[in-house]
Amino acid sequence: MISLTKHKPLSQAVVHKRTGLQALVEYISQNWPFFVLAAPALVLIFLFSYIPMLGTVIAFEDFSPRTGFFSQWVGFRNFSLLWTSPVVLRLLRNTVGLNAMFIAAETFTAVVLALLLNEVRSTLFKRVSQSVMFLPYFMGWTIVAMVLFGLIDYEVGTINALLVKMGLTKVLITNNPNLWPGILTAIRVWKGAGAGCIIYLAVLVGVDPQLYEAAAIDGAGRWQRIRHISLPALGPVIILLTLLAIGRIFYGDIGMIYAVVGNRATLFPTTDVIDTYILRALSKNANYGFSAAVGLSQALLGFVCIYGSNWLVKKYSQARGEDYTLF
Repeated sequence: MISLTKHKPLSQAVVHKRTGLQALVEYISQNWPFFVLAAPALVLIFLFSYIPMLGTVIAFEDFSPRTGFFSQWVGFRNFSLLWTSPVVLRLLRNTVGLNAMFIAAETFTAVVLALLLNEVRSTLFKRVSQSVMFLPYFMGWTIVAMVLFGLIDYEVGTINALLVKMGLTKVLITNNPNLWPGILTAIRVWKGAGAGCIIYLAVLVGVDPQLYEAAAIDGAGRWQRIRHISLPALGPVIILLTLLAIGRIFYGDIGMIYAVVGNRATLFPTTDVIDTYILRALSKNANYGFSAAVGLSQALLGFVCIYGSNWLVKKYSQARGEDYTLF
């Protein structure tokens, strides 16, 4: 008798679908050396970036070192001290405005320097130029402030001394608030553009030289090669670094501003940022909850800005069939 029932061969293996946990364990077992190398950095990030987030609870408390995290709960009172302050609009305008000027000027200068150095064929000139431009990056803001005031001081400054020798009138720069956004931007570019230039130049070095040779054979001039080969290669890096900078656009460079500007009240209309305002407030009254509330506000505003900027970049890059986003 012939059975009509179909039987599967006994030799046929049964395929089991791996669970997500099994796949993860297998992936870690295959790549464990990389996880060992990354472990110290991950531990440091967890200790110094994630655990301190628990301390943001003091932004909602009348914090006292004696009672610690169990201090009196005051809700949003610490936040209202900042957002109801009569100078909050000035602080926001100066913080965002100065950082926007810094980001635009540094990026533009660094990109231009990288493009120019990439066109130079002398290796010795390139190395010397990079060293000279990178040197100010290692100088402290205190030294930069001393050099700056040696140039602009009303009594003994080099600029005013030259004006007097040319028969012109001295210029009072140190107490003119309208001049200081430009001054701060100039010294920020002088100090940081060299470091940014090296990053962009490293990207250009990785571009295939055959692309430039093929373009030159097709009759493309130097500017056309820069426009159609070099700049597109720099585009993703420019966007990435700009997004990272936007994430801290509500944080003032307190090291630079405090060292260069100091406590000159006449310059506050254009140079007073959130961080310097908090420093002055803490020097008079150690309100830890207030400073925590301001820091949390800066972090939330920065998150909104970087998320919105990343969304715009995503729309732009997807229209070009590429992806330049952070997340």
